[in-house]
Amino acid sequence: MRYDEFIYNSFVLMTILLGRYAMDQAKKDFLERLAKGVAAQFGKNCEVVVHDLKSEDPNSTIVTIVNGEVSGRSLGDGPSHVVLKALHTDPDKLQDRLAYLTKTEDGKVLRSSTIFIRDEKGVPEAVFSINYDTSLFMAMVDNLSDFLTLSDDPTAKDPEEISHNVNDLLDELIEESVRIVGKPVSLMTREDKVRAIGFLNDNGAFLVTKAGQKVCTYFGISKYTLYNYLDEAKQGRE
Repeated sequence: MRYDEFIYNSFVLMTILLGRYAMDQAKKDFLERLAKGVAAQFGKNCEVVVHDLKSEDPNSTIVTIVNGEVSGRSLGDGPSHVVLKALHTDPDKLQDRLAYLTKTEDGKVLRSSTIFIRDEKGVPEAVFSINYDTSLFMAMVDNLSDFLTLSDDPTAKDPEEISHNVNDLLDELIEESVRIVGKPVSLMTREDKVRAIGFLNDNGAFLVTKAGQKVCTYFGISKYTLYNYLDEAKQGRE
């Protein structure tokens, strides 16, 4: 059984055992012990994070973090892109993500897995994330690749970047919305801006405090226009 399959099956069992309980202190304590256990098993390069999706402050969701030096985050920091999107997405559509790549601000590439912990009604109440620093392995792969191959792999996908706070994350989402449209704001049509703002809404950008004001300023629109664009984007998906 592969590592990611083992982790996934373990968490499925854990979710079944805990699913009938609310996200109370007992469950938080269990997730903290589980985080410490996983981190101890795989060593200092393995960061384990627990996000509380029911946190009263959406800017501070990390309730447990072990080996936080991997990403540079600490207790009380804000959500990642995956967590922010989870706060905005229909719970029935959320799925665990296993063995995908993320990137820290200092350039470390991490092998990450994200597991949604649900309450007795099936509503996600926490996120259990594992981020393994693959820097040493990547260096080994690069050295082997230089020796064994003649060209780079053109199919490689850029990893997602892990943000330290929601303001940085909002900036990244705005930049990504522009990349998706494929043209600068000054050349965007009404339809282009509707598409960009629809992307921001789908990814939970407007859960960030004062996000609407920042988006309006960036796209050169009023709050009234922003609400109209949001309505058009929602209607376009229906």
